[in-house]
Order: sequence, then structure tokens, then C-alpha cells
Amino acid sequence: MESYFFVGVAGVGMSALAQFLAGKGVKCSGSDRYFDDSEREKVKKQLEEAGVECFLQNGSGINKNLTAIVISTAIETGNPDTEAAHKFNIPIMHRSELLAKIMQENLTIAVSGTSGKSTVTGLIWHILNESGKDPSLLSGAGLSVLEEQGKIGNAVAGTGWLAAEADESDGTLVKYSPKIGIILNIDKDHKELFELEKLFEEFAGNVRKAGGTLIANASHPLAAKFADSETVLFGWGVQGSDYKANGVSSEFKVCSKGEAADFYLPMPGKHNAENALAAIAACQIAGVSLKECANALRTWKGIYRRSQIYKLKNGVILVDDYAHNPAKIAASIRSCQSFAKGKLLAWFQPHGFAPTKFLKDDFVEEISKALRPSDEIWFSSIYYAGGTADRSFDSNILSEALTQKGCKANFIASREKCLEKMQNLAKSGDVLLLMGARDPSLAEFVKGIV
Repeated sequence: MESYFFVGVAGVGMSALAQFLAGKGVKCSGSDRYFDDSEREKVKKQLEEAGVECFLQNGSGINKNLTAIVISTAIETGNPDTEAAHKFNIPIMHRSELLAKIMQENLTIAVSGTSGKSTVTGLIWHILNESGKDPSLLSGAGLSVLEEQGKIGNAVAGTGWLAAEADESDGTLVKYSPKIGIILNIDKDHKELFELEKLFEEFAGNVRKAGGTLIANASHPLAAKFADSETVLFGWGVQGSDYKANGVSSEFKVCSKGEAADFYLPMPGKHNAENALAAIAACQIAGVSLKECANALRTWKGIYRRSQIYKLKNGVILVDDYAHNPAKIAASIRSCQSFAKGKLLAWFQPHGFAPTKFLKDDFVEEISKALRPSDEIWFSSIYYAGGTADRSFDSNILSEALTQKGCKANFIASREKCLEKMQNLAKSGDVLLLMGARDPSLAEFVKGIV
């Protein structure tokens, strides 16, 4: 019997793989350096309830009977678990290798792109599930409908299609050869555009070589670049039309494969409606009718920290969003503007000193184009996850550059003090938009504000 040990198992990508395999009857265990922190006690309990045995990250969980230990790019040399694995001569496998293996063994819809992967993966799983297809899920974020059941919500071991995220950030996208591969968009994020284009080109080639179907966003020039005569296109003017914002929801029409239907999506923003168009295209290929897609999306309950809406007592709406690259931030700002009766007060906590510096000009360009004269944006210090990073570049540089462009931009290092200022400014009809990624404490921070 196969047995896998996941180093950093509380992380969203690793926990999804561990839960999925445990659900398929594979023996799974793992460690996390945060398991001695009370904040991770809930995740530990959820993993154990899913059949994943948990250990502190000190080598104590490693034994000679393991098939392999699984690591991510974030695991550094000298980790106690990897050192113990070397002593037992246990193979060390990158998470992308295991994901590639899972994709090969399952009928897989792999969702790629620099923005919207978690949302589209969740939407696909939801449509397939509501249509009685018993789908599997490997996602980078928890679905609300699963979280309500007490689960982490990012993995399901079903018997039907597998909806899975295919990440490009560490270059591992090229390892996947799914039955259906989706390219949502390609924007500068983690890497230069020419580097990203090479990754997505190889991914598209892998899908074709495996005899699969490629789905590409006709509304996004770089995504559409890899389309050929066999590619299924989605987007506005292709199968989607007549987008209309309806408060914090979206309405649009879809005409595809001889079918037509009106759609209602309880999620704001034209970019999220576009994400739904991608999910619809994939689900039609998987055997779901357009009418079934429309009925399923009406019951969508959302996804963890992706345009999550909180209506506050004083008439202010708070939106919690995972947006963290320039294109995502601009899309989130515009989404909130569509239903804000007053002004928008946006807040952003960047993560990674080098990545933020790398994207500085793009952040300034995209944010300055998206903000209206009445809107404001606030920055707190860049999230520091530890290590030996050069911390000389901080968010105040973004704030100063935006101010020079005539935007209302502010910097307060402490996020608590920053949000205190914003809350004092917010009036009925205004929208507070909170954005940031990677920092595991952000969800609790938002709940505290609510």
C-alpha cells in the first residue's frame, strides 16, 4: 500500500493533496512547523478527521515504510523531515510530481492562468456536483459549501471528473497533461511575460499531445495566442454577452453549442462572470447542459477570500479578496466600484519583498488606472514570512508613486492602525476592500474587523 508524508501539510496546496489521497484510501501523514501554534489547531483537527495523521516538523513522523515524502518549493534545505528521509533512503517527491501523477490517473480538468484559478476550479466542481457527476476537487482555496460542513474545503475525492488547479508560479505547469486544460489569462506575476508565455505554450502542447481539449480565453490576447483550430474559446463576444452588475451579483447571457440561457451568479465583477464562462465551457465538454450550468451557478456560495462579501451594520460593505498581483487588484477595485453607492476605500498588504519590488511599476500603473478620483487606497507593510529577504523595499514606495500620479494613496506600517483610520473614514454606502495573499492570519484579521 502506498504511503505519503507531506512536509508543510497545513499549507493549502499540500493539504488538498493529502486529503484527496486519504479519501482515495491511500495512507497519508504530514508535518507542519505551525502545528505548535494554536492558530493551526483547527487545520490539524480537520486534517486528522480527513484521515491524515499529523506530526510536528521535527522528523518524528518519518519511517522506513513510506513510499515517498512530498515537498513544495518552499521547503528549504536542512528541513528535519527531509534530513530524516535521507537517513532512511526514502524518495523525496515535489508536490507537482504527485499532482501530475494524480492527473494522469484521473479524468482531469486542469485550470491554469495567472488570475482566477481557484475561483474557476471551484465553479467547475460546483456545476459538476450540482449536476450529479460526483466530481473530485484539488483547489488552492476552500469552498464555502464545504467549509460549512467543517472541512478545509479545498479537496474532495469523488468518482467523476477531477477539477484541479495547475500553478505556473514555480514553473511546474509544464508537468501536467490533463484531458481538459484551461488557460484563463497570462499577466506579469512572479515572472516576466516572456518566461510565462513559454510555460503556457508548453502546457498547451502537453494537452494536445495527450489527446485532450484546450480551452482558452478569447478576451485575453496572450491566452488566445495558443489557440488553434481545435481549441475551444470562451469569453465576451464568444459565448458570453450582455453582462450586467446587479448589486453584489452578476447577470449575463450565454449562447453555446446550440443552447442559450440567462445566467445569475451571486458574485460581483465582470472578471468573475468571465471566470464563470470558462467553467461553463469546461462543464459542457464534460457532459453538462447549459441549462444545468445556469441552475447550478444560481446556488454558488462562494470561495474562501475570493470576493467574499460582508455587509456591516453601519451600511458599509466589506469585501475580502485574495488579489495580490496588478491585474487582480485592478479587477477587484473595478468590481467593488460597480456596486459601491459611495466611495471605495481599498487596502493592500503585499507579500514578498522581491516580488513586490519586481512588480512595482505594474502595481502603480494598474492601480492608478482603476481608482476613481473619490477612491482611496491604503498600504501596510509587506508581509514577512521569514528568511533572509532584503527588506529595504516596503509598501510606502508604492504609496508615494501613486500619490505622484494624483491618486489618494496612504501608507501606515501597522495594518491594525491602518484599518482603524479607514474605518473612521467609511460612511454608509462606502465599500472597504481588503486585499492580500499568502499571510495565513489575514482571514482572522478580516473576521476581527467584521
